Amino acid sequence: MSAGKWIGGILGFMSGGALGALAGVALGALFEYGLKAVNKDEGSRESGFAGGSDAWEQAERQRYYEGQRNSFLFSLLVLASYIIKADGKVMHSEMEFVRSFLRRNFGEAAVEQGNRILLRLFDEQKRMDASRQGAFKETIRQSCVQIAANMDYAGRLQLLNFLVMLAQADGSVPASEVDALKEVARFMGVADADINSMLKLSGGTLDDAYAVLGVSPDATDDEVRAAYRKLALKHHPDRVAALGEDIRRAAEKKFQEINDAKERIYKARGM
Repeated sequence: MSAGKWIGGILGFMSGGALGALAGVALGALFEYGLKAVNKDEGSRESGFAGGSDAWEQAERQRYYEGQRNSFLFSLLVLASYIIKADGKVMHSEMEFVRSFLRRNFGEAAVEQGNRILLRLFDEQKRMDASRQGAFKETIRQSCVQIAANMDYAGRLQLLNFLVMLAQADGSVPASEVDALKEVARFMGVADADINSMLKLSGGTLDDAYAVLGVSPDATDDEVRAAYRKLALKHHPDRVAALGEDIRRAAEKKFQEINDAKERIYKARGM
């Protein structure tokens, strides 16, 4: 599979800003090709479109969704590079988590390309921080602001869900990674309660279940029901369906974990 099949081509809202700059570094010629492809498509629009207005609108919608999806995937790799290096080292288990995601959803060629992109991002982080301490963190902040301005809340939640699972890949989440996750969440305008809920999803205790729903064990039954409905609405897989089937499947897994937490509480209370 060529890179253009999974992350190249039209990059949606990433043609400028901090994400666009990082894409230029990480994708190189591929990014340039994507911009030329967009310009070529826009040029063809000026000269007319033989398929008629309905066909053109359908093609435009397809381009839009492709751009959003590719921007989501590259944003995922950018933020993954920040979380992986949060504790100052690159863990094999975390890198393998990213590789497995790419392999499962895009094939073996995407694994090599995604690995190359991450290595370039690590190099860029080292280069930027060597010239000014905290420079890459500021770029991450700007990238998150760009993401927040162009991606709906459900998409941002799914990005964070991937990052939390990435941090958990080696069996523990050190304080440095928790801090980095909360920074990214805050930069993207995601509520603290949502990231705290995600960090508790892997736990199997009743206290963890309450933390997932964001309520205390002293909450009333009605408060528990209301908290579950609110959380389920935020994380429903249909909200990220436009990002592709692989992203939707990941959202379905998280949705099931939320339901499992709800069922533990309901069972304990006899609801």
